[in-house]
Amino acid sequence: MNQPTRTGVANLPLHYGKAPRWLFEHMTKLSREISIAVVEEFEPEEMLRRLSDPFWFQALGCVLGWDWHSSGVTTTVCGALKDGLKGLEKDLGLFIAGGKGRTSRKTPDELLALGDRLGLDPAPLIYSSRMAAKVDSAALQDGYQLYHHTFVLTADGAWCVIQQGMNTGARWARRYHWLSSTVSDFVCEPHEAVCCDERGQVLNLVAGESEETRRVSALLAAAGTWSASRP
Repeated sequence: MNQPTRTGVANLPLHYGKAPRWLFEHMTKLSREISIAVVEEFEPEEMLRRLSDPFWFQALGCVLGWDWHSSGVTTTVCGALKDGLKGLEKDLGLFIAGGKGRTSRKTPDELLALGDRLGLDPAPLIYSSRMAAKVDSAALQDGYQLYHHTFVLTADGAWCVIQQGMNTGARWARRYHWLSSTVSDFVCEPHEAVCCDERGQVLNLVAGESEETRRVSALLAAAGTWSASRP
């Protein structure tokens, strides 16, 4: 199975509320037809590649009819895709787990069920899902709390992750894209690209220059001797 690389980050104003039913139904139908067209013309892996591109994903949200300048473009587009592909997963070779809030925490169980259904070992999929979330919430400390996690995979185990965090103080949301690839390390430069409006103050423990910090942190954690009172 390919290993992961993150392919983009985007900042969006944090908006609350729900999509109107009529609009969500429109988005569901149109996202289904777009997915069918992409898979029939190319292959399921091409849909993963496009979803992992923050610019293509943003354009998809606009085509579906959602506000381009809104955090809801992430949660609503992913929700529309998940609903739109129901019943077509086997034919298209695309399967979607996770979602927003409580639904995101069901991702491991959904991947376990999909693994049984597809004849795949679910353990690597669940590990990849959890590590993507852990890196963007702990190893990359940028002030954004994750609340959305969608895991899209193919029948042969290729996958992408689209997740989003919120900063309620700044009223911004930040979207993170992952794509399974030949990169074998979750914690050292997993990015292929980063895209956001403002970098801000970030503690990036997955940066190449943070290698020594990672090494020392692991040693301290293993020794169990670290104390917050020490300089």
